[in-house]
Amino acid sequence: MSVIEELKPYVIGLDLGGTNSVFGIVDSRGEIKATTAIKTQAYTNVEDYVKASLDALHVIIEQVGGMENIKAMGIGAPNGNYYKGTIEFAPNLAWGHDGVVPLADMFSKGLGGIPVALTNDANAAAIGEMIYGVARGMKNFIVITLGTGVGSGIVINGQVVYGSDGFAGELGHVIAQKEGGRSCGCGRFGCLETYCSATGVARSAREFLEKTTTPSVLRELKPEEITSLDVSLAAAKGDKLAIDVYEFTGKMLGEACADFAAFSSPEAFIFFGGLTKAGDLLMKPLKKAYDENVLKIFKDKAKFLISGLEGSSAAVLGASAVGWEL
Repeated sequence: MSVIEELKPYVIGLDLGGTNSVFGIVDSRGEIKATTAIKTQAYTNVEDYVKASLDALHVIIEQVGGMENIKAMGIGAPNGNYYKGTIEFAPNLAWGHDGVVPLADMFSKGLGGIPVALTNDANAAAIGEMIYGVARGMKNFIVITLGTGVGSGIVINGQVVYGSDGFAGELGHVIAQKEGGRSCGCGRFGCLETYCSATGVARSAREFLEKTTTPSVLRELKPEEITSLDVSLAAAKGDKLAIDVYEFTGKMLGEACADFAAFSSPEAFIFFGGLTKAGDLLMKPLKKAYDENVLKIFKDKAKFLISGLEGSSAAVLGASAVGWEL
């Protein structure tokens, strides 16, 4: 590494989600100095997405003195392959679900050749939690991201698990419902994320409305327009159907975590993402189901924590940490 590279004070971190892409310029102390965002879903091809991203980035890059101050970039993305710098068959990305997208290389070229690293978005969140968040001091934990989909970052003995091909830890795509499971964007049926993501909660609400006669304020909405936020707000006001939806969601997630404990014996499960705003509506049935299903040797060992990092900070900081390693 040259002296000039060592003196560059910032890296770019990108939290690339199924709905939003959040960019941050981060210093070596983990302070986000500037941030911007674009809508991931607004673009149907990757060239347009990268162009819009670069246009947004150049504005905040100028705020920190220009590209001469940028050392590298780190990206956290769905189905991100750390080894290759690619996004591969990502079910929740309109421009990334049908093939392999060399996103790290595209950003590197667009930013004048700076090094760019890419990892799974949940792995980035796990790194962010380990360095800056509630997992500081932990060496064995699982971060579960509850957003458009369900992601996971698994840390064992202080290291993120990538596996032989860069794709280890896709816990959102374990089969949670074998009989009559919901169709998933990955092409399979019954995946955990079809039930326990924000979109899964909205899907459950529509099913509950159709299959029951339980009175609910959600019946005043068009079924196709119901969101997880609508369900959360209704549940917070005591709406029984909405509460039932969260009981169902928490139970499925708790049972899954009981299975996850069997392979890595984590110190903690850390939950991150918009769905965590439901608080005890989700966490109480989750913990109950976990306690009822976990092996006795793991009982009462794992903590259940909600990320203390604001908004998408965990993933942005985690992605930037990958950039600092380059």
